[in-house]
Amino acid sequence: MRMWHILFLFVFASAIAQNNVYTPKFDLQGHRGCRGLRPENTIPAFLLALDSGVTTLEMDVVITHDGQVVLSHEPWMSGSICLDPEGKEIPARDTLKHNIYTLTYDQIRQYDCGSKGNTRFPEQLRMSAYKPLLRDVIIAVENHIKNHTKYEVDYNIEIKSDKRDDGRFHPKPEEFSRIVHDLVDEYLPMSRVIIQSFDFRVLKHWRAQYPDIRLAALVENKKSFDTIIKDLGFNPSIYSPYYKLVTPELVKKCRDKKIRLIPWTVNDEREMLALKGMGVDGFITDYPDRAAKYEMTLKIVRK
Repeated sequence: MRMWHILFLFVFASAIAQNNVYTPKFDLQGHRGCRGLRPENTIPAFLLALDSGVTTLEMDVVITHDGQVVLSHEPWMSGSICLDPEGKEIPARDTLKHNIYTLTYDQIRQYDCGSKGNTRFPEQLRMSAYKPLLRDVIIAVENHIKNHTKYEVDYNIEIKSDKRDDGRFHPKPEEFSRIVHDLVDEYLPMSRVIIQSFDFRVLKHWRAQYPDIRLAALVENKKSFDTIIKDLGFNPSIYSPYYKLVTPELVKKCRDKKIRLIPWTVNDEREMLALKGMGVDGFITDYPDRAAKYEMTLKIVRK
């Protein structure tokens, strides 16, 4: 075990003994678990991310035809990583026909989204894997925490929606949000939950209906920080841009407004160090094992 891991566990154990709540000073988030090493958004990916020392698990959720919350980046079964229920390739022209919003979870469970691998991530282990229910991920993660890693992590849950796809690939934001909220509230303290989205309709709804939940604004365009905050209409807990959009000026603006700056998705170790040196509050990565080479410190916050 690395020395910083030992220090991490010691500090966490001390916090528990004093009945404290901790928040990570630097938030290492495992993207879709650890997409660089295991099939994305699967239970094996999240368990390996825990073993790699993440402080937050980042994941994407969509809704099935029977109203289940399932983990998937796309609201369809992507032919780039999945095989159909018969173990056959899914042609690119047919991908959208495998619309998760029109499939029951029993049908979705028959697709293999791990054996094919991902050509973008040659280190990813090829293994039979399926898109899990969010509740099953939470159960598996909490059990792993209890029996192995011994420290709690946060869940950064992205609601995948787009106004053009309402009613076709997912419910409208209000229904989508209610389904996710009710499921998560049943299994986790909401203090450990972050809701993120590129769809600001989602964030505005959560702000109005569930004002105590931390919200992360995902950003991929080159609009100015001030413009984006104005469009959103409030200061989110987290500002999460594409990592190449991070500048010292952006770091200062976020710090001045007490917004945590956690960019996505940085995989190169030199870029990780550059961002950390620039003063970001964390980052999202497909390779948490690479980031774990560098010390992560905690601050203890009393209840």
